[in-house]
Amino acid sequence: MYEVPKHARGLLRGGAAFLLALLLCAGAPAKAAEVKGVFSDETARMLVPVGHTVGIKLFSRGVVVVKLTDGGTPARTCGLRTGDVIEECGGAAVTSTEQFQALLQENGESETDLQVRRNGGSMTLSVAPSRNDQGVYCIGAWIRDSMAGIGTMTFYDPATGVFGALGHGITDTDTALLMPFSNGSVLPSTVKAVKRGESGAAGELRGDFDLTRDLGQLYANTSAGIFGTLDTEGLRGDGAIPAGQPKTGRAVIRSNVQGDQVAEYDIEILKVAPDARDGRDMVISVTDPELIAVTGGIVQGMSGSPILQNGKLVGAVTHVLLNEPTKGYGISIENMLSAAE
Repeated sequence: MYEVPKHARGLLRGGAAFLLALLLCAGAPAKAAEVKGVFSDETARMLVPVGHTVGIKLFSRGVVVVKLTDGGTPARTCGLRTGDVIEECGGAAVTSTEQFQALLQENGESETDLQVRRNGGSMTLSVAPSRNDQGVYCIGAWIRDSMAGIGTMTFYDPATGVFGALGHGITDTDTALLMPFSNGSVLPSTVKAVKRGESGAAGELRGDFDLTRDLGQLYANTSAGIFGTLDTEGLRGDGAIPAGQPKTGRAVIRSNVQGDQVAEYDIEILKVAPDARDGRDMVISVTDPELIAVTGGIVQGMSGSPILQNGKLVGAVTHVLLNEPTKGYGISIENMLSAAE
């Protein structure tokens, strides 16, 4: 679960018309079969479990259509749909909301081709923009090109420099689709306050992050997490441990729920479902009274908190049960490593 701090809204590309949204958990991880021999005694991956929050900024490839305005608008007339990704306008690659608007102004009312990606396929739609009361050419669609928020870094691989975070993909809240990835980065973050989770109301970590300073660069946004490489020593830490497979029983999560402090909290792995394929590879229950007192259980911003069991890194927190905030789900580290590669 991924929380968008209030101060970050509107700081990325796009103005008030281009919404900046809260990201929710979603998606199915890549097939674990692609990572073979990872957990044998001879070839176990050695990873540093991090557990610290990071600011995340992500820019999409093209612009995502998040809403169509009512009426007979040019967008509806040409067949544009919510969830479409506009990649080209009049033969020019679309790189941001502002640039797309500029292309529309250059084109005026003349019909122009939009190259659109939909459900993994590509198509061409022809649209004729209309002029509104302010003299601006538009098509009647709300679009988005970026996201910003707070999540938790799961692991750092000292052998490759790769890190993984969230345990689920960054999705658009309006469309529930994975954001098409162009580039992005992680930034330093500090937790300032916590809204406790309650039955029927998800809690959240509230923090600050510095949009002007990057810790590392992202290279992928997948249904099993976001992945990148760290540029600085900041969160690399030490104490690599082997990757392992989760089992029912006692475990701990490593989380940053106060300031810059990372602590370990007791949980119970209630069920393991290795074939879940949806980021729900295990059912977990928070049993630590200290964490429950602070957060109420699992809250937004804790997604990616590493799960450790018997001296091994076995997965990451991904979801909370809305009506029972002490319980939630986790993804196996095997599926995260598969997606990272």
